[in-house]
Amino acid sequence: MGGFREWRGHRPFAGGLLLALGGAEILVTMKAPLPVILKIGMQGLAGYLLPSLMIVCGLLIIFNPAQRLFYSILGIMLSLGTWLTSNIGGFVVGLLMGAVGSTLAFGWLPDQEPRQKRSAKRAEKLSEKPSEKPSERHAAELG
Repeated sequence: MGGFREWRGHRPFAGGLLLALGGAEILVTMKAPLPVILKIGMQGLAGYLLPSLMIVCGLLIIFNPAQRLFYSILGIMLSLGTWLTSNIGGFVVGLLMGAVGSTLAFGWLPDQEPRQKRSAKRAEKLSEKPSEKPSERHAAELG
């Protein structure tokens, strides 16, 4: 399990996953057996093409993080395009998932240090012993 965690830490995993899940949700709502399905815009090829490309962009963000900026910009444009072509972007849920995933991938920086857990920070702080008492330090700062 540690290997997957390390692999996931070196790429914008959450952003790519949200973008792919947003595209999948939009594809599912295209064939939803609802009595009233909204028919807005082009319901032909574009209604299935845009969410399919969202899934592809999400997977490419995960497996090719070096090109994440291009894929995330393309992903946000595809997500916004589904507003017109795919039942108001999968009833807004898929559109929002795709938009949030694209922005997470766009903002991801590859050279960041892994985040420490709060408990590890607290233990590190407690292990450091101050060399002087707080009252002595305050008196030294004033005088």
